[in-house]
Amino acid sequence: MARRSYFGWALVSVLILFFSAASFAQVFVSVRIGPPPLPVYAQPICPGPGFMWTPGYWAWSDVDGYYWVPGTWVVAPVGMLWTPGYWGWGGGVYLWHPGYWGPHVGFYGGINYGFGYGGVGFVGGEWRGGAFFYNRSVTNVSVTNVTNVYNRTVIVNNTTVNRVSFNGGAGGVQARPTPQEERFDHEQHTAALAAQTQHEHAAMQNRQNFASENHGRPAIAATARPGDFSSRSAVPARSAGGEYHAPAMSPREARVSSNNMGNRGNSPSRSNDGFRPFTPPAHGNTNASANAGSHGNSGSFNQSHSQNEYRPQSQAHPAQPSHPKAATHSSPPPRRQGPPPKEEHRR
Repeated sequence: MARRSYFGWALVSVLILFFSAASFAQVFVSVRIGPPPLPVYAQPICPGPGFMWTPGYWAWSDVDGYYWVPGTWVVAPVGMLWTPGYWGWGGGVYLWHPGYWGPHVGFYGGINYGFGYGGVGFVGGEWRGGAFFYNRSVTNVSVTNVTNVYNRTVIVNNTTVNRVSFNGGAGGVQARPTPQEERFDHEQHTAALAAQTQHEHAAMQNRQNFASENHGRPAIAATARPGDFSSRSAVPARSAGGEYHAPAMSPREARVSSNNMGNRGNSPSRSNDGFRPFTPPAHGNTNASANAGSHGNSGSFNQSHSQNEYRPQSQAHPAQPSHPKAATHSSPPPRRQGPPPKEEHRR
């Protein structure tokens, strides 16, 4: 019996490590056109204790392009925090970096998703023992339903309004992970919960969620619970986050297959890409940083990210690989890739 129990626990451990590493393997969703700006919407009231806010985002369909996945309240694993996914530009394409659950909030592209996710860390709440406490300064929580609350002032930079939904490239948020965020990115993580995955799939079934239909202003911008798109739960967008520009190519033309990606995203030497560092949970030194910046995982939202107007960058053809010339004495350093060329978009 003891031997059988040992093998049983060994199998469970292997499965946990496998699924933790699998959360990183989903990065290869890549397209040649950038996502629309984040829409403006209100946060539904928290349904009850233990729910954590997961912000909305633009997902991709190879058939119809970008579609909005509404922000929603999710029952969180005890002691875990949600790091949102984000789109990052690099190597001539936009890559999706999926969100994950972990003991700390890691790098999510510097994207200001709001409601506690101001681009760095999370200030909407915190775990105290086995209970989650909510910061009422930035989250919509009723003390009638939830008693674990506190108020902590959050500094918000309202000088300019930035609804940009991608990192890197022309018009994207120019943020790089801090050493602390890199350490958090290398911790053991788990992928999105089944309720989150089902929520995303359900959003794809609604034509009103596609940018080609709503022009950046989805009819359902947020919900009180995952998958509940009823009128009692759904919250419409107040407005689009910026001017919508119809892509100059079809979704199938814009999609880049993983076979063409090679090892893009694994090279930390690129200066203008929005890649989340990839190191499976493990052993080894994680002190490397790429152009880290001075902000930390704190409650301050004062940031100096780019506030440029959204301009999705489309390319008619994949970026051609560059081959540096051979040198007589030593190889030259790799060329730093600039933002993709701007092209016109049909309105």
